[in-house]
Amino acid sequence: MVAGYVELYKKGILEARAEKALAALEACELCPWACGVDRTAGENGVCRTGRDAIVSSFGPHFGEERPLVGRGGSGTIFFASCNMRCLFCQNYDISQLRHGRATSAEELAKMMLDLQDSGCHNINFVTPSHVVAQTLEALVIAARRGLRVPLVYNTGGYDSLEALALLDGVVDIYMPDIKYMDAAIAKRLSGIKDYPGVVKAAVREMHRQVGDLVVDERGIAVRGLLVRHLVLPEGLAGTPETMKFLAQEVSRDTYVNVMDQYYPCYKAHDNPPLDRRVTKQEFTAAVDAALAAGLTRLDHLEPRAGRFRGD
Repeated sequence: MVAGYVELYKKGILEARAEKALAALEACELCPWACGVDRTAGENGVCRTGRDAIVSSFGPHFGEERPLVGRGGSGTIFFASCNMRCLFCQNYDISQLRHGRATSAEELAKMMLDLQDSGCHNINFVTPSHVVAQTLEALVIAARRGLRVPLVYNTGGYDSLEALALLDGVVDIYMPDIKYMDAAIAKRLSGIKDYPGVVKAAVREMHRQVGDLVVDERGIAVRGLLVRHLVLPEGLAGTPETMKFLAQEVSRDTYVNVMDQYYPCYKAHDNPPLDRRVTKQEFTAAVDAALAAGLTRLDHLEPRAGRFRGD
């Protein structure tokens, strides 16, 4: 299966999308915050990112979901900053402290090509919601130089339909993290009052574009939707509601990773019950909720040996 952006590049559509996205930076409304600032002039909105993307690190990653990793790994590019303010972010040094360096389109394109050359099965853009324009700009260069592996859009789920329209046919694998189903909890823990409605609309659009997850004969993902859901203490993540939404409004064949690896980070210690890990019972209840909703394509039906520390 040929990555979608390869065909769009050949038709000149990819470059047109990039130009449209870059023009939008002059009064940026590319994420749901719709700050309206001129990022090309160095003005910063909520994401605190100007004209160039800030990259924290890149390289093969072997800790992602099995369909992404295979034997060659997932080619991750970690973007610094974020359009969310999660109190418990496990990558807060990247998302909030913005550790990284400004990266030109040429440099970003070279990272993609280097990851492909190293044998990675895909290019995995981590926290890309605020750098859609910069990513598209670099992708044009990379496609011209022979990039062909699938693209993974690895997001916290706070994505606008306008940005997703620019990515239609470009992204092969969408991997949103559905964090909450309660607006008050989302406001308190991530500073976003409209998160549930935004993430639902975004996930429905992602599925419309790419459908259910498809893997090749090696078990490697080539196209589709893969949803992450991090279980939080005392049901703060709204797991039953999340699973019902996926089963009833997206697809019962949605591939879901119910994640047990929450641990207190950043400001979590000052915000109980986030100051503790989830218990084994809480995680088991989350998996049971997924199964009860009719979802069966779960990345892990039980915690990996030696990884669960919630007892």
